[in-house]
Amino acid sequence: MDRITFLKSSAMAIAVVPLLSFIKNLNKIPSKMKKICTACGTQFPESYNKELCAICSEERQYVPISGQTWTTHDQLLRDHTTQIVKLNENLYEIVVTPKFAIGQRAFLVISENGNILWDCIPLLDQNVIDFINQKGGLKAIAISHPHYYSNMNDWAELFNCSLYIHRNDESYISDKGDRLILWEGDEFSLWDDIKIINIGGHFAGSSILLNKNMSDKGTMLCGDTMYLSPSMKHFAIMYSYPNRIPLPVSELRRIKKRFELLDFDTVYGFYSYQNLVKDAKLILNESIDRYLK
Repeated sequence: MDRITFLKSSAMAIAVVPLLSFIKNLNKIPSKMKKICTACGTQFPESYNKELCAICSEERQYVPISGQTWTTHDQLLRDHTTQIVKLNENLYEIVVTPKFAIGQRAFLVISENGNILWDCIPLLDQNVIDFINQKGGLKAIAISHPHYYSNMNDWAELFNCSLYIHRNDESYISDKGDRLILWEGDEFSLWDDIKIINIGGHFAGSSILLNKNMSDKGTMLCGDTMYLSPSMKHFAIMYSYPNRIPLPVSELRRIKKRFELLDFDTVYGFYSYQNLVKDAKLILNESIDRYLK
């Protein structure tokens, strides 16, 4: 091989390397074509052709009176950013700002044998990607219930991790990615004394994340399996919070028994103000008893 031919072939080989890397990571880039519901933040596959969001048109949520509207991840990137707040040494809150959709938050749980993202938000920007990678990446994403599905597959693909959802909520998943693991039963152990526990109520698959090591008696991340009042003195557990649909008394009794088996003193809920770091189990028990009287 002469010198000119060698240089040409070498240049081609060098050019192919970044191209292959780009192709390999194409599936990790959020699709520009996928619709995101502006009311709940759920992203749907490109094949989704219904007029209304399947999550919002279900009786636990609602389609706004003004009508169904959609956005895309590209548009969110232009208009919003992620905000990260440290709650303790091993827990960070992640939200979209300005507020988008329901205003839900996700949590990054730092743990020795692998970090966990609890629940999901629909914006995946460079700010949150860099922050999570600096903290060691993700080993798992676990979702409390369908109002947090967001663009969960994009998160799981980008961070190369498993995605855990309770099988009871399988019918609400419109886009089943390759990372999805449908767990079953009352609880699922992850690692470092961290468990996903099915409570039910709001949805049949509604679950909480219990971390025994984050506080004296245990810390619970609950989504809106239960809903902490602004006074921080009461919890509500409902079938639908925005539509004010209560649960049957029999279901509240069942849920109370589930919580009696768990040890915890701290609860972090759906919204940023819902941080109860003392007497959480006592307040929850008193709240349920008050309803059952």
